[in-house]
Amino acid sequence: MKKIIFTLMCALMVLSANAQDLNSKGDNILGEYFSLKDGSKSKIRITKEADGTYKAQVFWVENSLDANGNKRKDVKNPDKSLRNVDIDKVVLIKGLKYDADDKEWTDTKIYDPTAGKIYSVDIEFKDEKTLKVYGNIWGIGKTVYWRKIEE
Repeated sequence: MKKIIFTLMCALMVLSANAQDLNSKGDNILGEYFSLKDGSKSKIRITKEADGTYKAQVFWVENSLDANGNKRKDVKNPDKSLRNVDIDKVVLIKGLKYDADDKEWTDTKIYDPTAGKIYSVDIEFKDEKTLKVYGNIWGIGKTVYWRKIEE
């Protein structure tokens, strides 16, 4: 029994160390991710901007066409000038910064096109292939997970 507990503890420490290592470098976040939120499937690309911040933009959405076969638009966007953007081109995050001390990406907002709401955001790796994305307003929030797409 002691051997099993010791083995489990070692495995947990290795997993924790791997997650810490993934979170130790800002550019580890770059790539493409799959998201399933409230039944909506999408793919998101995270890129690095010229100013050193990161941007997350949708590049694919399941059921992106309306009943007439036209691209759905971001009709819930609180910024009326963005309501004509195709749903599969929506920018979810811009200005995301890496905090080396806390080993997370933060200091900006995330836009949720399914609700038309904007939240504060904190992002970190849960494991090697999964981002934990936590959005909140006044401390009340929700966590979603974005799974890295195989390259």
